[in-house]
Amino acid sequence: MSFFLGWGREITLGVFLTIVTALMSLSFGIVIGLAVALLKRSTRNWLKVFGDAYTTVIRGTPELLIILFVYFGSTIAISKLASLWVGKETWITPPVLVSGVIALSVVFGGYAAESIRGGMLAVPVGQVEAAAAFGLSSFQSLFYVKIPLIWRHSLPALGNNWLALIKSTSLISLISMEELMRKCTLAANDTSHYFRFYLIAAGLYLSLTGLNVYIIHRLEKKARQCG
Repeated sequence: MSFFLGWGREITLGVFLTIVTALMSLSFGIVIGLAVALLKRSTRNWLKVFGDAYTTVIRGTPELLIILFVYFGSTIAISKLASLWVGKETWITPPVLVSGVIALSVVFGGYAAESIRGGMLAVPVGQVEAAAAFGLSSFQSLFYVKIPLIWRHSLPALGNNWLALIKSTSLISLISMEELMRKCTLAANDTSHYFRFYLIAAGLYLSLTGLNVYIIHRLEKKARQCG
């Protein structure tokens, strides 16, 4: 009898969905984090207040609550709009993948914003001034000087945020998204081998984070060499 008790294919699909969800959330979260970091560095007070409020709320609210707010909040909003459109009460539930990615992107963006802002603060003013002295335009200075320096200083913190994001994907199993944690829970309930399947889940999460720790270390080494 297989160690996975016939659930090997389903768990593999769960791992794939976990990776896809994490990568999509990373992509959108980086954009959100960069935008919020720029708001926090803005000279306009109301923009700075908005950026500060965003990171405070996101970092001060449990991730599970944000996932539930996004999932049920979007369900209510879409259902209200659909009811107004068709003229009668309608209940529409958005795809759990969409809700999960939005929620995790919002969470990751809140933490990434502080990591990116720290990278911005670490950029030496002298190097920016030197770029201007060499005749680089603001656009050239941004892409050839500022962004590489911000990337190098932000990478360790962003790497930690990314590892946390991979593990946070397990929380969206509570809205019935069949990623790794959900698949292992279903397998455990079906076979009553709870310890086995939760041990499998732990091993797979450790494998994913271990692989990404190696990749992050390689990126950090390359960033130091480029600097």
